Amino acid sequence: MTTQQSRRAFFRFAAAALLMTAGIASTSAAPQKPKMEEATLAAGCFWSMEEIFRQIKGVQRVDPGYAGGKMANPKYDQVTTGTTGHAETLNIVFDPSVVSYTDLLRVLLTVRNPTTIDKQGNDEGPHYRSVIFYRSEAQKKAAQSTIRKFTEDKVWDAPIVTRVEPYSNFYRAEKYHYDYYRLHPNEPYCKYVIAPEIEEFRTKFKPLLKK
Repeated sequence: MTTQQSRRAFFRFAAAALLMTAGIASTSAAPQKPKMEEATLAAGCFWSMEEIFRQIKGVQRVDPGYAGGKMANPKYDQVTTGTTGHAETLNIVFDPSVVSYTDLLRVLLTVRNPTTIDKQGNDEGPHYRSVIFYRSEAQKKAAQSTIRKFTEDKVWDAPIVTRVEPYSNFYRAEKYHYDYYRLHPNEPYCKYVIAPEIEEFRTKFKPLLKK
């Protein structure tokens, strides 16, 4: 190999090394997408609960739906008969680096009365029951610990009856349930039941609110 050929080979090798280094640097500098988690929670009518949880920082998505029963793909009219085993439920996708699962449980056990069996206000029936559907052992322990802490602190005068059950299914509700409060703010139920709940939530949980 001549001197000129050696120089050319050296420069080709150097250029390749620079490109490889630049590629590695570019890859390592790429922002990592946050790992999302899911919380599946039931606490009565999902219209107000959807609006409450969607206002929490770190929450990326809130889907109203049905969970805890054995009927596949249930409809609202079927669930409200109380015979499907399903409860009106929310499935919440959230960033645990911004808001913790325990924070979501604290909201759940505060904004809705967790001491009444199959009842929330004037809404009665097993489909309005309070349930934490845990998706992992960590979520199960967090649920049990949070309920125990609320009990010890006497947050409520009566025993908490919120169930802690393993996640088994979740079926999204019909589209007309999505954004219900925002689309129908002047309906009597929205105006006189949901609006006060939201206002109370925002007062109690200011640090958790989205900016």
